Amino acid sequence: MSYAQLKPSVSWLSLSARPRRDAARRIGILLFDGFSLLGAGMIAEVFHTANALSEDASDQAAQTRYEVRFLSLTGGNIACSASVHVWTDEIDPGQPPGFDMLFVAAGEDAHGHRIDERVVGWLRAAAHRKTATVRPIAQGRAVLDAAGISLLSTLPDTQSASQPLAPDAADDQFESMKAALTLIRHEQGVDAARAVAGRVMPSWSSRLLPCIGDAGMTGPGEKIRAAARWLRQHCEQDISIADAAEVAAMSERNFLRRFKLETGITPSDFLLQSRLDTACRFLAETELPVDKVARRSGMGNGDRLAKIFRKRLSISPTEFRQRSRLTVDG
Repeated sequence: MSYAQLKPSVSWLSLSARPRRDAARRIGILLFDGFSLLGAGMIAEVFHTANALSEDASDQAAQTRYEVRFLSLTGGNIACSASVHVWTDEIDPGQPPGFDMLFVAAGEDAHGHRIDERVVGWLRAAAHRKTATVRPIAQGRAVLDAAGISLLSTLPDTQSASQPLAPDAADDQFESMKAALTLIRHEQGVDAARAVAGRVMPSWSSRLLPCIGDAGMTGPGEKIRAAARWLRQHCEQDISIADAAEVAAMSERNFLRRFKLETGITPSDFLLQSRLDTACRFLAETELPVDKVARRSGMGNGDRLAKIFRKRLSISPTEFRQRSRLTVDG
């Protein structure tokens, strides 16, 4: 079968073709047959974009560079799920991995298959490094499970080490992107991480940006106000109070307490009111059916929206629309 062959490219992976600086961070992406090319490629692109942005910075000497390598047990070509082949470097099972961050990408057949013991030992050595982080990409979780590796972050001062990753492959992809951006934030600052997220995955920004944090926030009041703005700006989306707590860089418990002290209401009430305001605007200014208004304002469905309207405004959404039109016409 004919296939396309991808080999490491300086324009994509920023490898040793460029002089390595002392501050360079080594990123490994361990590939197995049938891996997701999109998933592995997005991780590589995150670090390539961080390097490109660093080159544009005025103080380049202070910027961290990232060296990304595709890896496999035997080296050479590894086929992805789309039968595209990617060139990889061979790992040395006898040498401890020297990567600051290691991602593992595998195919569907990784589930239930025995993983080579050389890979198992090498991965365990990588996971035991105190300054390293190991993350799965899509089906890479099956490989880590087979190696008996607990999926906890070990990167200091960047993520909680008590939160296991969700078992869904899409969640694993999200968590791997978040881990990559967290490393960039830790090394280069929140503005750099935000810039990378905006360029590489703009459709995920609303989920990723709360995880990255906000720059320039010092006092609790300022953090709460920033979180309140974020809740209002993203109220139409599927967000949670835990997301807002991450924006404020607070534990959820402390966030709940501080938010009520600063605003007089709970974050849940604030989010609900923001969604209600959005629904009112849609009803007054558009001809959208009530069900669509509910979905677009984050209320879920028309029945839930109607219950909230009756409880908060003592009228139905349809009655609100009629009254708002009468007010305008009058």
